[in-house]
Amino acid sequence: MHMAPRAHSGRRTGKILLLVTAMVAAALAALLIAACGGGGESRTIVGDGSSTVFPISEAVAEEFGKVEPDVRVVVGISGTGGGFKKFCNGETDFSDASRPIKDSEREACANSGIEFVEFQVAFDGLSVMVNPKNDFVECLTVDELKRIWEPGSTVDSWDEVRPEWPAESIALYGPDTDSGTFDYFTEVIVGEEDASRPDYTASADDNVLVQGIAGDEDALGYFGYAYYVENADKLKLVAVDGAQGCVLPARESILDGTYTPLSRPLFVYVRKDALEQPEVAEFMRFYLTEGRPLVAEVGYVEAPESAYQEGLALIP
Repeated sequence: MHMAPRAHSGRRTGKILLLVTAMVAAALAALLIAACGGGGESRTIVGDGSSTVFPISEAVAEEFGKVEPDVRVVVGISGTGGGFKKFCNGETDFSDASRPIKDSEREACANSGIEFVEFQVAFDGLSVMVNPKNDFVECLTVDELKRIWEPGSTVDSWDEVRPEWPAESIALYGPDTDSGTFDYFTEVIVGEEDASRPDYTASADDNVLVQGIAGDEDALGYFGYAYYVENADKLKLVAVDGAQGCVLPARESILDGTYTPLSRPLFVYVRKDALEQPEVAEFMRFYLTEGRPLVAEVGYVEAPESAYQEGLALIP
């Protein structure tokens, strides 16, 4: 007498389970379709690398997203060296760089079968900063910077740089060893790439260095010009004497090379196979055309017209 109700209950439970399973499957399918842009057309372009170039790429990505809402561009800041590691492992589509790619990095890419195209996107004037409460440092020579930053340096106070300066300690801030800015600075100031005293506050994130210098009256540090422009009220810019007198970084001095030796080109490297994809090609075309005014907006200097035209010619 009790068998029929149990059988009826079992059939009802089975129907409910089938319904729930179908609903879950439908929900998962909807999520998958949404993640793929409704038809597999949406695409994420991944970049990483230089914190110096980051403000440009971030601004370009934001504006590109307004005209191409189905394409999402994600940009990280692992530093130039850290970015190339990911790039040569095939983890990213493009890599921001504040220096040209090294031979060792080229080899790493070649070993992974990664071919790439180099685009020059801007100029930077690598900038030297102190805290605004420092009222005596207005200019430093290349030799003075070298004596402060070279390996084995014993310069720990300002009077050891110039006797007329106070016997106040120097707290150093700078990019970490994965940074292209670190590579460039050590090469042109110290005379050997990667040669630096180790006892300084290092970070791959220039915003961390900004905060450090802004909060430390004894600070001396360096990073890309755009980060100074963005935080000019918190920092004091120091002129650099490269044997032609004291020169501050500015659009004109960076572009004409009088801010020497710390003026430098900035790059974006793109994987060739990625560049063959329409959305990546369109992003780089946008970068070198509509993105150009953004270079000045974020605080850097546009590259010569010829550099952009040469870059555009390399896009399929």
